[in-house]
Amino acid sequence: MIERVPGGALVSNVEITAATVQRGDIIQVGGRAHRVSDLFQLAQGAKQLLFESGELLTIHARTRLVAVRMRRR
Repeated sequence: MIERVPGGALVSNVEITAATVQRGDIIQVGGRAHRVSDLFQLAQGAKQLLFESGELLTIHARTRLVAVRMRRR
């Protein structure tokens, strides 16, 4: 599903893994939305995500999450 938001950005829900997560992705964890500000590669394909709030989330290579991704026109 792709939607337009003010400012000309397109918003879509995407399934992400450790291999496809990007800075700026918005992931809902524990009922709260968190924007990824930085990524750190770990052993065996895992990644540690640093959110803008300062919190960390480590995802395994096979973890699948749904994120909101904004695409600029």
